[in-house]
Amino acid sequence: VPEHVWRINVDPPEEAQQNLSFGAADRWWEQTDLTKLILASNKLQSLSEDVQLLPALTTLDVHDNQLTSLPSALGQLENLQKLDVSHNQLRSLPEELLQLPRLRSLLVQHNQLSQLPEGLGQLLSLEELDVSNNQLTAIPSSFALLVNLVRLNLACNQLKELPADLSAMKSLRQLDCTKNYLETVPPKLATMASLEQLYLRKNKLHSLPEFPSCKLLKELHAGENQIEMLNAENLKQLSSLCVLELRDNKIKAVPEEITVLQKLERLDLANNDISRLPYTLGNLPQLKFLALEGNPLRTIRRDLLQKGTQELLKYLRSKIQDDAPGPNEEPPVTAMTLPSQSKVNIHAITTLKLLEYSDKQAAEIPEVVFDAVGSNPVTTVNFSRNQLREIPPRLVELKDSVCDVSLGFNKISSISSELCLLQKLTHLDLRNNVLTALPEEMEALKRLHTINLAFNRFKVFPNVLYHLPALETILLGNNQVGSIDPVQLKGLDKLGTLDLQNNDLLQVPPELGNCENLRSLLLEGNPFRTPRAAVLAKGTAAVLEYLRSCIPS
Repeated sequence: VPEHVWRINVDPPEEAQQNLSFGAADRWWEQTDLTKLILASNKLQSLSEDVQLLPALTTLDVHDNQLTSLPSALGQLENLQKLDVSHNQLRSLPEELLQLPRLRSLLVQHNQLSQLPEGLGQLLSLEELDVSNNQLTAIPSSFALLVNLVRLNLACNQLKELPADLSAMKSLRQLDCTKNYLETVPPKLATMASLEQLYLRKNKLHSLPEFPSCKLLKELHAGENQIEMLNAENLKQLSSLCVLELRDNKIKAVPEEITVLQKLERLDLANNDISRLPYTLGNLPQLKFLALEGNPLRTIRRDLLQKGTQELLKYLRSKIQDDAPGPNEEPPVTAMTLPSQSKVNIHAITTLKLLEYSDKQAAEIPEVVFDAVGSNPVTTVNFSRNQLREIPPRLVELKDSVCDVSLGFNKISSISSELCLLQKLTHLDLRNNVLTALPEEMEALKRLHTINLAFNRFKVFPNVLYHLPALETILLGNNQVGSIDPVQLKGLDKLGTLDLQNNDLLQVPPELGNCENLRSLLLEGNPFRTPRAAVLAKGTAAVLEYLRSCIPS
């Protein structure tokens, strides 16, 4: 690092030596001290102790260099809030690091650390700590003091156990322990009341941990372990779970109690030893994705598995009715049945709150379908795989209850105002239509958190999406979108998934890297040159980090 960088606050600039008359903008003696220093992606092998001459630094980023140690003078940067020393060759961290009272983000992933300083818990302001991809075999017990920590990444180390003291981290929302050697998870961890995402993939777990107090847990990833059984009692505690990923285990059976997971949206059970499924799985109201390939299922034909989640759930629901004809069962179709009655599954309306008229190749939804609803509250509508050219006008009659509408695989070319009145809508599936735009009135859908617009004809990113604050998932793959506005996207602070595969993006704005909440950013199949395919292949976190490094400072 050039010497004058370290002395930028100390030495007067060269022009000050010449006797010039200074305008207001040139008064070097009134300059503020340097607060951000970014030296990332160079070939630095050491950092000078002169870093202490920059006491106002709040951000120091030296990731992707060749550093083998850090200067003890770092401990004097008492204003430092973010320190990124990831992707270096560090074997240890200096004790002086523990003297940084304002440090909020410490990124040390991809180094050669075999241990962490015992006193790391002194960094009481820490909110984000990433020590993944090192050689750690243990976690200091002082971690328990990090009560403000929100994100902790321990992935890809050599941990055989987690200290029970971690349970004291009352603010922790995301814990990633992927790819370690964990055989159990301490029962005490179940008291982490703020935990929302837990990653335990690629460990040696034999059973699913218990989580009696984790009422907010939304995602549990435990694939590639040795789990053999799902305990019904454990499942009952996970009432908020949206994602349960258990692929590549040794699970033999799925308990009927899985239906208590009423908020479940994704269930991945691929590559296990499951031979039969509880038909009640078809009743999970929010389930959008169910993976079962690689199981010895006897009751379900393979071609049915390949038809996708909705067909599978439809099949399971039909089996419930075959198994148990209840008093509310719709009458069997006989010669005396009016044709209008046979079109509508009354049982689905009353028990599943589902109004379904899909796969009929119908140009419009028959009146009897809506008439059948009566006063029943319907939460889910599935009119997919028809020949509809417009949104059915009578959909508005369900506005007080409907949350989930599927209109995919039709010929809809525009969205009518009726749809914008469904203010309880959380999921909207419009894939495989001929849409080119969305109306601004959709701004009224304040609860919408998932929208699927894949395989349409959008040439521009629909502006109204920037004004839907609850959006968590935007699927816009296979359109012709040419640009996106990263500043407006950053305003969508709940957005976790953005799929823009196979569009016409000629460039990816570097500022997209500031959308740090994105967990899944899909950009393959666009004509841009950078980021290159090798960067895209490293996954979302790497792409965002790359984009941030391209922002002109």
